[in-house]
Amino acid sequence: MAKRPVTVNDLLAGQVGLDIECADRVYLNGYVPNLQQPGQIVGFLTRHLGQPIPSPALMDQIGQRFRHAVDTYTEANRIPVVRFGKGQRKVDVMRPLMRQAAATGRSQVVAVGIAQEYALVTDARTTRSESGAPWFTFAKAQRRVNSYYFYLWDTQMGGAFIKVCSYFPYPMKIWVNGHEWAKRHATAAGVGFTELSNGFASCADAAGLQAICDRFGPEPIRDFIDRWLDRLPLPLTAADKAAGYWWDISMRQVEFSRTIVFTQPRHARTFFETLVADNLDLGRPDQIEIIFGRGIARRRRTTNRSARTRPGPEVFKTAIDRANQGVTVNVFFKHSRAKQYLKDGRAMRIETVVNDTTDLGVLRRLEHFDELSAKARAINHRIVEAERVGQGAVLASPAFERIAHPSVEDGRMAPALRFGDPRVQALAGALAHTLTAATGITNRSLRALMPALLGGSTYTASQASYDLTRLRLKGLIERLPGRNVYHLTPAGQRFAVFYTKLHNRLLRPLLAADAPPAPLQLRQALRTIDRHIDDYLDLAGVCPD
Repeated sequence: MAKRPVTVNDLLAGQVGLDIECADRVYLNGYVPNLQQPGQIVGFLTRHLGQPIPSPALMDQIGQRFRHAVDTYTEANRIPVVRFGKGQRKVDVMRPLMRQAAATGRSQVVAVGIAQEYALVTDARTTRSESGAPWFTFAKAQRRVNSYYFYLWDTQMGGAFIKVCSYFPYPMKIWVNGHEWAKRHATAAGVGFTELSNGFASCADAAGLQAICDRFGPEPIRDFIDRWLDRLPLPLTAADKAAGYWWDISMRQVEFSRTIVFTQPRHARTFFETLVADNLDLGRPDQIEIIFGRGIARRRRTTNRSARTRPGPEVFKTAIDRANQGVTVNVFFKHSRAKQYLKDGRAMRIETVVNDTTDLGVLRRLEHFDELSAKARAINHRIVEAERVGQGAVLASPAFERIAHPSVEDGRMAPALRFGDPRVQALAGALAHTLTAATGITNRSLRALMPALLGGSTYTASQASYDLTRLRLKGLIERLPGRNVYHLTPAGQRFAVFYTKLHNRLLRPLLAADAPPAPLQLRQALRTIDRHIDDYLDLAGVCPD
């Protein structure tokens, strides 16, 4: 008897040594809210600085003062200064310096990097009126300017950097890492662990470690930023801060990860082999609103400003990268993505990388970090649950009977979804195509999927309405309140996977088992059975024509 293949559920149920969730890389914007518009800039230069004319020369003076302060600071503290060349990987240059700083066990500025980069800064122009009086205009523009990277080793945060642009209005970029923060605090709390690169490989107190990871959020990030802005040379002064001219923080790119470490490296490799062999050929979803749980908003043609800025059609796609040592599965949603890959040869990591928080319906300011974390973690969970359903869906006999035959549901006759019927099989395939959908099954999306699954046959809006009705009556989909949008129920997930797998992976291969590519042993066995049947027909005197 053939050995039953190992499934994703087998591995997740019995071969997991550690399952931990944590924010990973966090990349933030620092901006001065009241220096973003021309009128605000004029007020800063005149009312705040006490100058009668909002001359661009004032901005140049602030920049020159800042650059001089950086030079003085690095010389006084003997801090290395590194000028980055074009295309040079900054992380590679700084890695040995950061390692040395970590060994000292004290917070410090490790180095200051200087790079010429494009940044959105204030472009000031001077024109003259007919009388010859100067006239100043201010506008945002992309310019190639000097930026200072303050590379930091912080005893609470670990390695990080704060980048300050030397041109008005002095935008910042801040980079920290949630895993590194959690390592520092786990050590301080006496929670023992072994490291995975940028993560955890094992921990005797997994619950305690998860509780520490859960604490990483706006407060420790803000504390870190405030602590270092008080120490570093900056273009804005304490007087500017007291007047309300100081940096606020927004989220630029945030990664939220779930790392499932297997007890043996071979189990991690088997997980991905099984995942690719089984789940990814089941539908290969093109629309991954299923994971992000976001509906499709379409742009309206109107003169109303708020309506014009509503998001247009969403773009969803998946990509499988086999150029890695293993396999990386990328799921793209607008500006963001979720990626799943083999970590250090022994763990499965899922990372939801949010490049625009509005992709998940969250505002950008740092105080919304926890809301973003909850939604991103839910994405990671739904990925794993979708993979579990893809291998563990079996319809029990009563459920199969209710779906495959006409039934009465809430006093209404629910038409059958008969197994083997071409349209029903195409319908199951369409639902498997959006297997993990929380939202997004519509009459329109169904009509887009069904023709190809029906072999090119037409599929009308009325047919889609009929199919959606019987799916809803059978409890396989649910309608979202106030919208003509449906999402799959757990029963619907099992229906889609069971019907599709049973038909495509069992019955279809068996019906074609007497010809290649069926195995030679199977074809020989079927020929033997055919000969015996022919012999019985001859003995019975029943000869086929």
